[in-house]
Amino acid sequence: MSTAGLDRRTRRRQATIEEILDVAIELMEAEGVAALSLSAVARRLGMQPPSLYQYFPSKMAIYDALYQRGNELLRDAYRSARLTADSDDQLELNLIVATAFCRWCLEHQVYAQLMFWRTIPGFEPSPEAYAPALESIQDLRGHLQATVDAGHLHPDAASEEGIALQTSMMAGLISQQIANEPHASFEDGRFIRLLPTVLEMFYQHYSPARGKA
Repeated sequence: MSTAGLDRRTRRRQATIEEILDVAIELMEAEGVAALSLSAVARRLGMQPPSLYQYFPSKMAIYDALYQRGNELLRDAYRSARLTADSDDQLELNLIVATAFCRWCLEHQVYAQLMFWRTIPGFEPSPEAYAPALESIQDLRGHLQATVDAGHLHPDAASEEGIALQTSMMAGLISQQIANEPHASFEDGRFIRLLPTVLEMFYQHYSPARGKA
């Protein structure tokens, strides 16, 4: 979060919030996403638990902030890949942004677990935390519509069904990779390297000739 334009006290508070979230991620990496403890976060920061409540009233509030932060980071990585891609071919662009999406998830597995799997019993993101995820869905819709407009896909590919199918297929790859080979690289992962094949399956399902006799 940018602190430009904020007064010194507000900047200091925001810096502490970011530090709390950084420590929470470190602890979740070491102990598991669902094992986060407010007292452990406070100890790591050298503060008393009641002081932590001045920034986050509950553990769920920390999860909510991390959910929002993770989705903002993923959205930005996705957009950056599209803006810096040196290609005018829509299918190549789709592979580039899909690769950026999957690579980010493998490099930030704690965030991915929090964002895409129900690892925290009872946790539901707030509307504010969920907003950047909706922006990412809109970005995906735009990519699919551009592929339709380029003549590569049937219009159904950019429908709610098409979005659900592509996100499910990609999430399946990421889930299998994290569950079975969490330390493998994107290039060497037995599951994640199937991404081009999965996209080709999607393209075949939504070929321009879909529904024609």
